[in-house]
Amino acid sequence: MPGLATAHRVVGFDPGLNVTGYGVVECHGAAVRLVEAGTVRSKGESLEERLHAIHSGVREVIEAFRPNAMAIEQVFSHARFPKTAILLGHARGVICLAGVQAGLAVHHYLPNRVKSTLTGSGHAGKEQIQTAVQRELGLTARPEPADAADALAVALADYHLRLRPLLFGTAIVRVRSGRA
Repeated sequence: MPGLATAHRVVGFDPGLNVTGYGVVECHGAAVRLVEAGTVRSKGESLEERLHAIHSGVREVIEAFRPNAMAIEQVFSHARFPKTAILLGHARGVICLAGVQAGLAVHHYLPNRVKSTLTGSGHAGKEQIQTAVQRELGLTARPEPADAADALAVALADYHLRLRPLLFGTAIVRVRSGRA
């Protein structure tokens, strides 16, 4: 992949219909640093208004930080909540559309894959993810809000699962176990 000798920016998204988290990291070799993290809040009564707000906010993030690639969390669907998966699918769709419109490659990751890559457990909770992101990026505090931390986790998973193997020939996945 051209350009890995130079800094490579990845924007990660944690899609939500009310709050979409975003996190931008810059990778240079083995070093990864935080560029920016935050949320895009959707406004409006109708689904269409909310999707428009998400799309506009995501485009602003992409234009402001000029990433080289996008990573997005896939929708986890639970049989008891099919409507939730469908609504999140709408949000993911407009986020992916914004990425493609900006000419970005879009990489998709299952939530349990992101969690296991950073914590060693595919069932890690929000606080565990925040602590893992804090450790990975050398932050003095856990990133807030949780939506932004989740988006940073997606961007970091993209680094570990896609970029790092290109740099070093193998994926390095940190696995931590509390069991003896």
